Amino acid sequence: MGFNCGIVGLPNVGKSTLFNALTQTAAAEAMNYPFCTIEPNVGRIGVPDPRLNNLARIAGSEKIIPTQIEIVDIAGLVKGANSGEGLGNQFLGHIRSTDAILHIVRCFEDSNVVHVDGNVDPIRDIEVVETELMLADLESLKRRESLIAKKNNPETATEKKCLQKFIDWLEEGNPLRSMDFTENETAFAKAMHLITKKPILYVCNVGENEITSGNAYSKLVEDFAKNRNSSAVMVSASIESEIALIKDGKERLEYVKSLGLAESGLARVVRGGYDLLSLITFFTAGPIEAHAWTTEKGSRAPAAAGVIHTDFERGFICAETIGYDDYIACNGEAGAKSAGKMRLEGKEYIVNDGDVFHFRFNV
Repeated sequence: MGFNCGIVGLPNVGKSTLFNALTQTAAAEAMNYPFCTIEPNVGRIGVPDPRLNNLARIAGSEKIIPTQIEIVDIAGLVKGANSGEGLGNQFLGHIRSTDAILHIVRCFEDSNVVHVDGNVDPIRDIEVVETELMLADLESLKRRESLIAKKNNPETATEKKCLQKFIDWLEEGNPLRSMDFTENETAFAKAMHLITKKPILYVCNVGENEITSGNAYSKLVEDFAKNRNSSAVMVSASIESEIALIKDGKERLEYVKSLGLAESGLARVVRGGYDLLSLITFFTAGPIEAHAWTTEKGSRAPAAAGVIHTDFERGFICAETIGYDDYIACNGEAGAKSAGKMRLEGKEYIVNDGDVFHFRFNV
């Protein structure tokens, strides 16, 4: 389990450049004109986590397997997309299947890169995209409403209430993620694959010389995100492209540090995505492999075991558990056992970020 997110934004904001850099591929053609990404490009990214390398070194692991996220790069959205402008409905169909949205916002000036609206204005750009997504949700909801209008039974009565509440909220100019949901409404929204219910992370694409401190544009986006109970991260797509060319991990880290950065843009985006979806990482480590796994914050031990294999959850007995810091300080599993830092946790144990597990099960 990782997460699946769609990169969205207006044309020429750096979506495909960032996608190429993050996935370290040239899958998406990055050109200086709208709609060069005709089909969605999908890339799987190993989540950078230095803890995994440390565990592998101590455990003597032959293989290192990071947890993964899937990123879908979708063609640039323009005003009128919900009614077919640009790539319109093709774009909107692809985004419905993602867990979260990465909204790339242009926060840089460059006379060589054309802006579809003539000038840089990040809040206007955000609102253009948000409006199109709300209109797309409205269209889906009203289509469903017309389909069940003549049906009268307890199930459709509940559905009609949900539909009317959602439609009213959107028509007032509010994305669905800003609404309070009951359990039934949450289930209905999920079944409808409503776009504006999905959590959103704003990614400010700034110039190379602005990556450490940002600029007036990125500050506007950060304030906007905060007011929407969301968050924003800064990246420079051009810097990420340079980082992607460095294949050696140590050299890459040195280059990142030489820019005055503690971590790459990829790491910031991933961490932002994990926070957005309330995800945490746990580990398994041994001589064969060191493996990172993802589960939801608040998960109990059997659910985490089920991420590895359903049999682990079904036949869960207990979890031999070592906190990451204890594993490192004690130089591995044997040292942690000797120091009394290994615990046997049962079915009610709530998983902590960084836990190192060995699951015992019987099927």
